[in-house]
Amino acid sequence: MKGKILKGIAGFYYVETFDSKVYECKAKGIFRKSNLKPLVGDNVEIDIIDEEKKLGNITDVFPRKNQLLRPPVANVDQAVILFAIVKPNPSYNLLDRFLIMMRQQNLPVIICFNKQDIATKEEQQELYDAYEKCGYKVLFISVREEKGLDELKALLKGKTTTLAGPSGVGKSSLLNKLVPNAQMQTGELSKKIERGKNTTRHSELFFVEDLFDEGQSEDGADHGTYVIDTPGFTSLELRDVTPQTLMQFYPEFEEHEPLCRFGGCAHIAEPDCGVKNALEKGEISPVRYDNYKLLYSELKNMRPDYSKKARR
Repeated sequence: MKGKILKGIAGFYYVETFDSKVYECKAKGIFRKSNLKPLVGDNVEIDIIDEEKKLGNITDVFPRKNQLLRPPVANVDQAVILFAIVKPNPSYNLLDRFLIMMRQQNLPVIICFNKQDIATKEEQQELYDAYEKCGYKVLFISVREEKGLDELKALLKGKTTTLAGPSGVGKSSLLNKLVPNAQMQTGELSKKIERGKNTTRHSELFFVEDLFDEGQSEDGADHGTYVIDTPGFTSLELRDVTPQTLMQFYPEFEEHEPLCRFGGCAHIAEPDCGVKNALEKGEISPVRYDNYKLLYSELKNMRPDYSKKARR
């Protein structure tokens, strides 16, 4: 029988089959030998060993469309990153780190700012100017007042979306609006595995709605809308990024770089820099540029440590 992994904890995988049954499964030893670990979002084949207790074994993992390292999930079409406009104020540095991470993994991102109902137009405009103008889709919503949710749902329709963001921004509340039975599903699963239901500790996939008669066909192909809830984060470490490659993750710099006097301009201290000139003209967001400088300095200071590790 074929299904999709909803959640994985401590070697157990919870697989929903195309007929909407959920089985607790273990992965067969062949996966360890081949160094293949099943992931949330994987389309799999299972052997049922106890129908009454809903127990089974994962016998095969179908080819993945993609695989993310952070968070470790598979077969994702896009990411929604959720921050609050206020209370708490957004960490631009943390947001940029997430955008860099998703760009490394070639995943489209929708930036969603919650708590529109308690924010000023000026606060919203600052965020819009910083991120919409550099190529990202930006939405302002109020989960509490259910504003902007229809537009968000339209962007999610027919796709598998990973939902991420720091704690306290309304991620759980948004998930419960998108998937009204999410609390019930989480509660039932938490009771079974003896875990608390109010803290997201692991990634978990939720089925939102059908586009066809079934959310998933027997061949493992997705025919519906899915959202993957992921644990909240307070920090993100940049990996495989150097001071020289950092500018690649700021696409708004690209059109101005040919105007730099020096080839290989870092856009920091060099004179006649096209990027800095665009900044002065208001063509580049100071929020984004300030983050770029902070991350550049951080990466430059970390380089000796990387060199030591490379020599070992």
